[in-house]
Amino acid sequence: MSAQKVHRILVLDDEPDVTELLEYKLEQEGYLVEVLNDPLEFIAKVREFQPDLMILDIMMPELNGLQLCRIARSDPSMKDIPIIFLSARGEAEDRIKGLETGADDYLSKPFNTKELQLRVNKMLHRASSTAEPAGQPRIEIAGVVIDEDLHQMTVDGKNVVLTATEFRLLKLLMERKGRVQSREHLLVNVWHYDTDIETRTVDTHVRRVREKLGPYAHLIETVRGVGYRAVDI
Repeated sequence: MSAQKVHRILVLDDEPDVTELLEYKLEQEGYLVEVLNDPLEFIAKVREFQPDLMILDIMMPELNGLQLCRIARSDPSMKDIPIIFLSARGEAEDRIKGLETGADDYLSKPFNTKELQLRVNKMLHRASSTAEPAGQPRIEIAGVVIDEDLHQMTVDGKNVVLTATEFRLLKLLMERKGRVQSREHLLVNVWHYDTDIETRTVDTHVRRVREKLGPYAHLIETVRGVGYRAVDI
């Protein structure tokens, strides 16, 4: 029997007291943790450490978390690594901006360490779980093709990069074409979150996916007051 994988978490914050606290708490959970206080070391450390999840502060000197997230999402070796943002700015527009940049989750400072641990646990469980039934390996609507085996989307034959969360969201909608998916249902089935998590997370990710669909943005239809569905176009 193979040993259970020990997940690797990279924590980047320019405040050493924050990284020390998170290192201690996450190692208590059994994770292998690397911490950084200098954002300029981020790229080299990710390539060396190969984390399964990254926790990034947003407000840092020289390179902020938003810039680093964009870099990660444009790099094929990093684009699928889940990212949780930490920020002292907790207004709705700040959370939306963070999610639009490509993060998978966002916590405002000061944060509850137990809540962060729970979100990390759920995100890593979701990423590594093999319990979910396999869906259709290839789904096509008009010029949009989702290929599960290649883990890619093409629009009119051109490859378009999606984050792991965006891919799961679009795949679920296309698999259930014509059926309305409530925001709460999407949170549970795409993010594996309890439904008390803010549903604006879904709206933000849908907007990002529509932008990447280009001329086929209307493939995802809004059902006002309920949620979304994929439609023939």
